[in-house]
Amino acid sequence: MLLYIWHRGEQKAKLLCRCDRSAQGSNRKGCTERQTQQLNDMLKKILGLAPKLESDGSYSPSKLALKLGTVSKSDFEDITYPQYTGSRSKILVIFTEQKNMKMQNGHLFSTGNHPVEALVPMLHLKNAGFDFEIATPTGKPVVFEMWAFPQKDEAVKTIYKEFKSSFENPKKLADFNEASAEEKAAYSALFVPGGHGSMLGIPEDQNVCKAVQWAHENDVFTISLCHGPGAFLSTVRDNQKFMYDGYRMAVFPDSVDAMTPKLGYLPGKMPWGLSEKLKGLGVQVVNSKADKSVCLDRQLITGASPLAANELGKLAATTMLEALSAQ
Repeated sequence: MLLYIWHRGEQKAKLLCRCDRSAQGSNRKGCTERQTQQLNDMLKKILGLAPKLESDGSYSPSKLALKLGTVSKSDFEDITYPQYTGSRSKILVIFTEQKNMKMQNGHLFSTGNHPVEALVPMLHLKNAGFDFEIATPTGKPVVFEMWAFPQKDEAVKTIYKEFKSSFENPKKLADFNEASAEEKAAYSALFVPGGHGSMLGIPEDQNVCKAVQWAHENDVFTISLCHGPGAFLSTVRDNQKFMYDGYRMAVFPDSVDAMTPKLGYLPGKMPWGLSEKLKGLGVQVVNSKADKSVCLDRQLITGASPLAANELGKLAATTMLEALSAQ
């Protein structure tokens, strides 16, 4: 209904422009495209569809987008799992250290890693006896989409506080890659959380490429969701063959990203589409909606969206416990 009112308002603004031009004659300047855009922006603001301008010049989602696209409490299920007590209890988590994504119109989207997508799967894995090494490409602090933080979720708040110092002082990914084989043998999984920020720098990063290749080649589970699988694109640097060609994945759909600017979630069209790029490299995307879909294909565990964070955590915890107990 709100979108209908907005479109009707936009049509009326254009009609007024045409009438104004007709009334003043062809030799007079009527209302410009810029004035039409100003009327359009005003309608968006009135309806709560205008992205919020931040102090650094970037935009966070509109009031309506936050209401529709975020939650104050996640659907995390506090499950009691058997505790893993073996020698491979560590999980490498690669976070983004970049905040602003430049859209096609030049506007900056205030992004980072989505807190629910990162912390809810971590809660499940922690409950199953696993621990985490927090890393970013160059060791700069982790960037979260704090506008999406579930402020009434005590479980999420607790694990965030527990690892806050690690988020502020993460490991440099190159240091992990340079570790000995014996040190890396303690790791059973690589986790790349989602959020649009996982598409910034990470898909082109050489050290991300090395970490993803290491996981793929060394019996290490790889876990990701939403836009996080953008990290896998790092493996096609220098014309390398894509290692996930033929794999099934759950990924955030480009079609949803294309729609969200209308609600003010994004301040413009995406600079590029993740799901179509993965399909072009041979990935079979199993979902068409931003829903709770999760997918297990060999040692790759993926989820479709923030809505899938709880299901992804459960699938990762149970799959890893079963596999590691058999070793």
